[in-house]
Amino acid sequence: QKHHQTYITNFNKALEQLDAALAKGDSATIVKLQSAIKFNGGGHVNHSTFWKNLAPVREGGGEPPKGSLGWAIDTHFGSLEVLMQKMNAEGAAVQGSGWVWLGADKELKKLVVETTANQDPLVTKGPLVPLIGIDVWEHAYYLQYKNVRPDYLTNIWKVINWKYASEVYEKECV
Repeated sequence: QKHHQTYITNFNKALEQLDAALAKGDSATIVKLQSAIKFNGGGHVNHSTFWKNLAPVREGGGEPPKGSLGWAIDTHFGSLEVLMQKMNAEGAAVQGSGWVWLGADKELKKLVVETTANQDPLVTKGPLVPLIGIDVWEHAYYLQYKNVRPDYLTNIWKVINWKYASEVYEKECV
């Protein structure tokens, strides 16, 4: 609540400052605020997806995707295991802080794995719908996994909420 709320608070503050700068025609401030808007707005957007991407095992966390999304994963990656290995490798390779994503490219009608730096949201990469977003900032795993990001990435699949990802895929892409 505290961490995510900080993004929301700072995003709203930056938007208020943007409104004031727009009203004054203050171009320098408008440009200066863009990074705060992207960082804090992205932090809010990304974490909003992240929380929905997680579910306790007793509530279906880790259960493989079924239906259209399961079929699409097999078609585009060969298997769920291959997708997980790809996302783990790309997430582990993110330099510093960022995210690894399973997204749906609505224009090309295919699934993609992408990474973003810091709090950049997936939409900065194009017309992509985020299905699974994994936070690879140290704050996401340090207390439990110390500095061993690959262990975190291996274990997070046990609580991934494929039901949510499948619902988004059905709504946005099928």
